[in-house]
Amino acid sequence: MNHAVVGWALGEGIYFTRSRPYRKNDQAAIESKNGHHVRKYAFYHRYDTPAELRLLNRLWKLVNDRFNYLAPTTKPIGWSTDATGRRKRIYDAPRTPLARLIDCGVLSPEQEKELLAYRDSLNPISIAREIALIQSELTRLASNKSEQLHLVTPAKALTPIEVGVRAARPKAA
Repeated sequence: MNHAVVGWALGEGIYFTRSRPYRKNDQAAIESKNGHHVRKYAFYHRYDTPAELRLLNRLWKLVNDRFNYLAPTTKPIGWSTDATGRRKRIYDAPRTPLARLIDCGVLSPEQEKELLAYRDSLNPISIAREIALIQSELTRLASNKSEQLHLVTPAKALTPIEVGVRAARPKAA
C-alpha cells in the first residue's frame, strides 16, 4: 500500500495488520469469497462512475438478500474417517444464514419476527431477474468505456522483426 492510503487510514482510525510471516496465503479463505460473490455477480470490470456505483449498491442489496435469506449453505462440523481410514470432512444439514442466526438464540422475539417477515416478503424469481438486469447494464456501461479506451489508445508502431516477419538479408555480391 502506498503511504498516502496508510496515512489517511491512520487518521480515520483504521489500522492494518499483516498476515503471519512466511504464510503468504493466510487470506485465502477471504479471497475465495471475492471469486464467489464479487466476481460472480459484478464480474472483472472496472466501475468508476456514479451510475455504476448506484447499480452496484442495488446489486449488493439483492445479492445479500439472496445469500442471507434464501440460499441454504452447509458448514463443516467435524472430521471422521471413511472405510479406508482416510480423513473426511463432516457437514451439517443445509440451512440459510437466517435460520442459523435464529437457532443461536441471540435475537429478541421482535427482531426474529421482523427478519422472518422480511424473508417472507422476498420473491426469489424477481430477485434473480433484477440481478440479471443490473448485470447486463453494468456490462453495457463497462463495454462502452472499454471501447472508448481502445479508440484513444495510440497504436504501437512495430518493426517487422517485432511483428514476427523476418526481413530478407541482402545478397552478397
